[in-house]
Amino acid sequence: MEISAEQLELVNERIKALEKAESFYGKKLEEAGIHEVHSPGDFKKLPFSEKKDLRDAYPLGLMTAPEEEIVRIHSSSGTTGKPVIIPYTKKDVDDWATMFARCYEMAGITKKDRLQITPGYGLWTAGIGFQAGCEKLGAMAIPMGPGNTDKQIEMMIAMESTVLCATSSYALLLAEEIEKRGLVDQIKLKKGVIGSERWSDKMRNKISGILGIELYDIYGLTEIYGPGIGINCKGQKHMHYWDDFIYIEIIDPKTGKNLPDGEWGEIVITTLKKEGAPLIRYRTHDLSRIIPGKCSCGSPYPRIDIIQGRTDDMMKIHGVNVFPSQIEEIIAEFDEATSEYQIRISHLDGKDTMRLYIEATSGRTDFNDLSQRVAERVKSKIGFTPIVKVVEEGLLPRSEKKAKRVIDERFE
Repeated sequence: MEISAEQLELVNERIKALEKAESFYGKKLEEAGIHEVHSPGDFKKLPFSEKKDLRDAYPLGLMTAPEEEIVRIHSSSGTTGKPVIIPYTKKDVDDWATMFARCYEMAGITKKDRLQITPGYGLWTAGIGFQAGCEKLGAMAIPMGPGNTDKQIEMMIAMESTVLCATSSYALLLAEEIEKRGLVDQIKLKKGVIGSERWSDKMRNKISGILGIELYDIYGLTEIYGPGIGINCKGQKHMHYWDDFIYIEIIDPKTGKNLPDGEWGEIVITTLKKEGAPLIRYRTHDLSRIIPGKCSCGSPYPRIDIIQGRTDDMMKIHGVNVFPSQIEEIIAEFDEATSEYQIRISHLDGKDTMRLYIEATSGRTDFNDLSQRVAERVKSKIGFTPIVKVVEEGLLPRSEKKAKRVIDERFE
């Protein structure tokens, strides 16, 4: 999807602001000799920005608006290096709330709904984003934050919450606890707005099956406002994104070349209106594709497919490139297995070994037989044989935040 003339104008405004602030990207533009873009071809010549650029700018090197206009900061976790500090102006905060409110409207959420917000608050962009969008819409926010499952369920019943906002991992944990305690009939939930991590159809079906709710995928990342820049519409998997605020390209992650609509590649995002820390051609490492054509829901906003994974999710075992999504697809083929799994990779006796832990669904499952069949399926589809360990349902750890699926012990 080519960038429009109107979007190019907004990009040029961001370029001027970045050059004036002498930010890292302003310096990149200076080196490239680019000061304006007038066509899609010009735009594709703009340099990419990367997570490393943002880390190198720590703490406030990304600040593009005058400091007196900055009203808030958010930050990435910094678990893999220096955290990224993102400054926001009042307009940025308002724009984010507007986008988030659109997401709720796309999901059919109204002022009459009561939203139980379980993602974390603080430097993370999640909880406060869910709440700001809820308040912009005019619905009732129940700002629980993460954890304390007993209190979550107590409030869910007492407040008759109609919408659950959560990570998929915590939505699963809550669903299993509600079922275990025999409280499903006391829950009034109608919808779930789920974000922050990729999740399988098997996991989705289990959550919606237990709670009897419609589930919506919300998309976003800390560097680009936070969650709320896109969501799927009713009955569709594909996510609409707000192209008056962001421009999305899909590139080949190896060559950096733009891919045609419909082809899978890496999402690259340009913020069109962000003031505090605008980003141009930011490589997200998320894998998706642009869905061409108009959606049957009637929305004019363009669409991307659900996130298939990340370019940096890839594991190399016995010289074979493996993505967690491939393992999920294989597990989904077995009715005797739940959606939950954990991968542990270690280096033993001079070679890499993958141990794949999966859960058997309740019932009379032959653990040894299931283990053997899953191992054979991984061998036939991916090219190596893992050690498969089958455990009882519920034994693998559940998370109140994001689930840690892959533990690579080779580098510990």
